[in-house]
Amino acid sequence: MIWTALILGFLGSFHCLGMCGPIALAVSATDAKRYWWRKLWYNVGRTVTYGVLGILVGFLGKGLELAGIQQWLSMSIGALIIVFALLYKQSERVLARGGFYGMMAKVKTALGYWLKKGGTTAFFMTGLVNGFLPCGMVYIALLASLALSNPLQGAVYMMAFGLGTLPLLFLLMVGSDVFSPMWRQRLFKMMPYFAVLIGVLFIFRGLGLGIHFLSPELGGFDLTAGASDMTICK
Repeated sequence: MIWTALILGFLGSFHCLGMCGPIALAVSATDAKRYWWRKLWYNVGRTVTYGVLGILVGFLGKGLELAGIQQWLSMSIGALIIVFALLYKQSERVLARGGFYGMMAKVKTALGYWLKKGGTTAFFMTGLVNGFLPCGMVYIALLASLALSNPLQGAVYMMAFGLGTLPLLFLLMVGSDVFSPMWRQRLFKMMPYFAVLIGVLFIFRGLGLGIHFLSPELGGFDLTAGASDMTICK
């Protein structure tokens, strides 16, 4: 599943250009001697935030797994990812109305503060705060991490997602005209289809068909025997 996070991050980075692009350029706007060093720490900060978010949703998913609903969780999240991908723009607007607009304002205020500070710590903190910007792509990746039902796997998945965004953002820092608007649009249009594929993979995973990697058998509680009697599928 890690490869899906890398590709999702790469395709999603084309959407992030409008939100994160100006911030990435601002990070590398001064002090040529520390040009790459600052880029590195900025992106390390973003990836750390994604990893922490992955741990948190992984713990939530683990709790739901212990409740004996891992298979239903995986299938439900797979279906939700598909809906979110097909109605991507509408979903972002709904999230914005749901209180995320206020969160974005606070995050942007913090970003402005750290960008003015300068220095290695400031660029790391800029990336750290930037990771909290409300973004539909991040939410899709978090849903996938939740379905993994494991804090470590959730962290690895989200950090892989963050790494997937790096190639485009690094190229943007080198030259803002590396990708023409037409190519950006073409590649971004691939994102919903790939997100749908991820949703389908999680639905298959939840079915527990015994197919190695694709749909392994999942363990769960035997609700008729009590919590202490766990059925383990190998």
